[in-house]
Amino acid sequence: MNNRINTLFEQKKSDILSIYFTAGYPAIDDTLTILKHLDSAGVDMVEIGMPFSDPLADGPVIQHSSEQALLNGISVATLFEQLKEMRQHIKMPIVLMGYLNPVLRYGIEAFLVKCTEVGVDGIILPDLPMDYYLSHFKPLCLKHNISNVMLISNDTSEERVRHIDEQTEGFIYLVSSNGTTGSNKSLDDQQAYYKHIQSLALKNPTLIGFGVRDKQTYELTNQYSSGAIIGTAFMKHINEYGITEESISTFVRSIR
Repeated sequence: MNNRINTLFEQKKSDILSIYFTAGYPAIDDTLTILKHLDSAGVDMVEIGMPFSDPLADGPVIQHSSEQALLNGISVATLFEQLKEMRQHIKMPIVLMGYLNPVLRYGIEAFLVKCTEVGVDGIILPDLPMDYYLSHFKPLCLKHNISNVMLISNDTSEERVRHIDEQTEGFIYLVSSNGTTGSNKSLDDQQAYYKHIQSLALKNPTLIGFGVRDKQTYELTNQYSSGAIIGTAFMKHINEYGITEESISTFVRSIR
């Protein structure tokens, strides 16, 4: 597989900053505006959240944004419509993150075809079982050049970590702690876990997410991985300071 995600990790081995935000929030038409401002601010990759009514892995801040986005009228189809001219403006890799049910409703191959059409490079579906991925998704992901990103945590056995590594095309999402996004748990407490994953010498790079919220926690992740994913802290920022180019640039500068 060769897409923008693979190219990014080939060209840059550390200090990779990925930002998550929820599609259709704060207002339904804000998706592309936020994308453009993040691109201008120099982030390396963006994960766009596809709102779902039962977001099991999301903390209260992202849950609220999903609820509001759904009230605003966002849907998978609407999101693809918003992204159809994205590649006229955006060069960085784009990943869609969400849950399995809306993808099944849209149709697996139809969803992946649309990802390719609009220029999406990868997907993250935390509730996608490995067996179902291998039987229903993997052949189509390879066919349409879409990376499927899987998650591991400190509860993931070494055997499963290596199996996930073998089946991954892109990067592995290293969840910093058990629980939902926006955790206030100290990342310092997870360093033994990070060191263990680092010692496995996986073929895929890792990015650390859940609880990365400022310059200090971001710099910690870079000791053990290729970088980090920041979601809740960014969503809190735009809730307070808005989505102007200056606001988003200020947030990114505060991280690195």
